[in-house]
Amino acid sequence: MKALLCTRLGGPEDLSIETLPDPVPGPGQALVRVRAAALNFFDTLIIAGRYQVKPELPFSPGGEACGVVEALGSGGRNPEDPGRTSYDVERSSYDDGRRDLDLFQGISVGDRVIVHETFGTCRERVVVDLARLTPVPEVVSDEQAAGLTITYGTSLHALRDRARLQPGETLAVLGASGGVGLAAVELGKVMGARVIACASSEEKLAIARQHGADETLVYSPDTLKDALRGLTGGRGVDVVYDAVGGAYAEPALRALAWKGRFLVVGFAAGDIPRIPLNLVLLRGLDVQGVHWGVFVEREPEAHRANQRQLLAWVAEGRLSAKVHGVYPMTDYAAALGILKRREAVGKVLLRP
Repeated sequence: MKALLCTRLGGPEDLSIETLPDPVPGPGQALVRVRAAALNFFDTLIIAGRYQVKPELPFSPGGEACGVVEALGSGGRNPEDPGRTSYDVERSSYDDGRRDLDLFQGISVGDRVIVHETFGTCRERVVVDLARLTPVPEVVSDEQAAGLTITYGTSLHALRDRARLQPGETLAVLGASGGVGLAAVELGKVMGARVIACASSEEKLAIARQHGADETLVYSPDTLKDALRGLTGGRGVDVVYDAVGGAYAEPALRALAWKGRFLVVGFAAGDIPRIPLNLVLLRGLDVQGVHWGVFVEREPEAHRANQRQLLAWVAEGRLSAKVHGVYPMTDYAAALGILKRREAVGKVLLRP
């Protein structure tokens, strides 16, 4: 099989496509033929050795994909039904009750699945633990499914599990044109919130409006607090989704309403802010960390429930799961360059 490999740390130009033996699944694993692998900004960091996860060389980038199960590990079959594995995915209908969107009770050869890994999906075939697979309904395309897990999964965990965002509340999204930011804008609207998208330029905000933002704001640290309070009639916002950090965090915190929730998602600005805790005390605020990767490991059932919900919303047409572009795997340098320059609007996909 062909695989995109990082054999030495560096930039996209240091990667190469190599031929490797087809992998063989072990007990509790599946061999998946990858149809589309999604890239994320962190892939530009992981190949440079600047990400918190540092795989041993050589490795393939790519943390998510959509593909078809080709084989199951020898220890994973149900003897009463050789086509099924003994790993059960809890049968559960999507929230709207439509039975045609039900998930399977298990994973079979031939099933189309989402693959979620930290790295390793940019190859023709990949061996994956069954717990890291999610069946995909027929009405959801490979391209939509391939890039649904990480950015949308992070934002849904933040808004639903951490902030418990309610219909009618006001959500301010900092960094609203980035991957997780756009996902937060879109999910906030689906969940019934009034969404204020904040970004550094009108061009970026136009993208947020296309994803459903009710209000947009070109922000700076000096004006952010007053601007957010002005858009809420002085009341303040209920939830701040902060993927930016730096000098923007404190004024955004000051713009929260009584008992508001501040979601710490990331630090795209580079600096980790220092928050005066007296602000949290005086307004009864909640500051909530959003570490999605640890959530997936510690609360797998909740993660699977979020995956089901995301797929249901895509199937209904309520989430776009927008794709910036699909590139042949041989065009990996161009695809990663789009992410490195932060030009992507939606997911960047590689097709093996």
